[in-house]
Amino acid sequence: MGRKTNFSNIALGFGLVFLYLPMFILVIYSFNASRLVTVWAGFSTKWYGELFKDDQLIDAVLTSLEIAVCAATAAVILGTMSAYLLNRFGKFRGRTLFSSMITAPLVMPDVIIGLSLLLMFVSLSTSIGWPEDRGMLTILIAHITFCTAYSTVVISSRLREMDVSIEEAAMDLGASPLKTFFVITIPTIAPALASAWLLSFTLSLDDLVISSFVSGPGSTTLPMVVFSSVRLGVSPKVNALATLMILCVSLAAFIAWWLARRADRAQRDAYQIMERDQ
Repeated sequence: MGRKTNFSNIALGFGLVFLYLPMFILVIYSFNASRLVTVWAGFSTKWYGELFKDDQLIDAVLTSLEIAVCAATAAVILGTMSAYLLNRFGKFRGRTLFSSMITAPLVMPDVIIGLSLLLMFVSLSTSIGWPEDRGMLTILIAHITFCTAYSTVVISSRLREMDVSIEEAAMDLGASPLKTFFVITIPTIAPALASAWLLSFTLSLDDLVISSFVSGPGSTTLPMVVFSSVRLGVSPKVNALATLMILCVSLAAFIAWWLARRADRAQRDAYQIMERDQ
C-alpha cells in the first residue's frame, strides 16, 4: 500500500512539474532585462512597459478577445439548440446526417477546415459579392463553425444525464415547452453551458491555422502576431504578455474555486439547519 501511495505521489509530482515548469520559467524570463530571452541579464520590468507601447500587439489582443467572446457566445447558443434537438426530438429524418455534420469539425484537420472555409468565402464573394473582404467577420464565422461542434458535445453529455421526468412534470403542470426550456432545462444545464463557453473561448483565442486561412488585412489575431514574431526571434514582450494571461487565468480559476466552495458551504449549512429543525 505504501509503495503504491509513493508511486502515485511521484507520478503526480512529475506530472505537475511537466505541466507547470515551462510556465514558471516563462514567468521568470518575463522579468529579464536582456533582449535575448535565453540569456539572463538581471531583473527588470521594462518589457511590461514596452508591451503596452506596442500598438500592434495590443490591437491583436483586443481583436482576439472580441472574436473569442462573440464566437463562444454564438457557439453556446447554436450548440444548445443542436444538443437539444439531438437529445429531445428522438429520431427524425436526416438525424444521422445532421449529427455527422455537427461533429465533423472535431475530426477534421484544421488545415482542411481552413482551406474549405477559404474556398467558400472566395466563391461567395465572386458569386454574390459577400463578403467583400476577408477580415474579422470571416474569422468569426470560421471560429463559430468549429466551436459549435465542441459546445454541442459538452452540452449533449449533460442533457443525456438530465432527468427528463422533471421537464415532463413541468409541462404536466401547465408550463409550455418554451417556458420549461428556459425555467427548468437551462438552469439545470448551466454548468455545461459555462464549460462549453469557456472551452469555445479558449479554442477561439488559441486558433492559428484556421485564422491564417480566413483572415485579411487589419484582422490579425494574437496567435498570428506571436507566430510571426517567433520566426524572427521571440521578443521578451511576448513573455510579458503570456505572464499577464497566466495571471488572469489563475485569478479567474481562484475566484471560481472560491465561489464554488462558498456555495458548497452554504448548502451544507442549509442541510444542517433543516436536520436540526426536524
